[in-house]
Amino acid sequence: MEKVVLITGATSGIGLACARKFAKNGDKLILTGRNRQRLAEIQKELTDVGTEVLTLVFDVRDREAADRALSELPEGWREIDVLVNNAGLALGLEPEYEGRFEDWDTMIDTNLKGLLTMTRFVVPGMVKRNRGHVINIGSVAGDAAYAGGNVYCATKAAVKALTDGLRIDVAGTNVRVTNLKPGLVETNFSNTRFHGDTERAANVYKGIKPLTGDDIADVAVYAANAPEHVQIAEVLILATHQASGSVIVRQ
Repeated sequence: MEKVVLITGATSGIGLACARKFAKNGDKLILTGRNRQRLAEIQKELTDVGTEVLTLVFDVRDREAADRALSELPEGWREIDVLVNNAGLALGLEPEYEGRFEDWDTMIDTNLKGLLTMTRFVVPGMVKRNRGHVINIGSVAGDAAYAGGNVYCATKAAVKALTDGLRIDVAGTNVRVTNLKPGLVETNFSNTRFHGDTERAANVYKGIKPLTGDDIADVAVYAANAPEHVQIAEVLILATHQASGSVIVRQ
């Protein structure tokens, strides 16, 4: 059955991989992001292979812009079946006592407040229709802190708590809630964390075959298409030679 799938942060990494995988699944896509040109390119790519795609240009940190975009959805797009809260980032790897205030604000406003904003605007409709699925992209970093991770780890621990809390809140409905917790995934994540230091970012993946965005998207599509009585509550996805957020064996 065709679904309407809304994916935040869909212009790269896991979000883009999810867009492509849900497109292959035959779903209609609402893709959000800050980069209008990149969204247009992705829309053309997916439309050319027969996928219906609607793009919304806004930053999830901007609550008014999110509200406006969602309230203006055209007929046929308003009943969102799957919300993939993917937009998120890590900034910096300094000790907590040396962290940058602006980095903290960006991570908290995006990883937590942005997720809450989208949840607040989309889930009431799911509850009213008594169907839907929220997939939050958490992280292994939410299980335990690692050196320099401090605030980022805290935001992903909070994503777990918010996901669990939402699952409790909708337990009397047919709405399902999933937390996907990736480990080391090779995307532009590390480049963003290190403020564009490409060499430093590349070192993160040396000596190990990391996960790809496609690996995470495969799990998201599987969870969204599980039988109605099956709720994939939480999945930890690690590279074979990664045991936790801090234990990585490089060869």
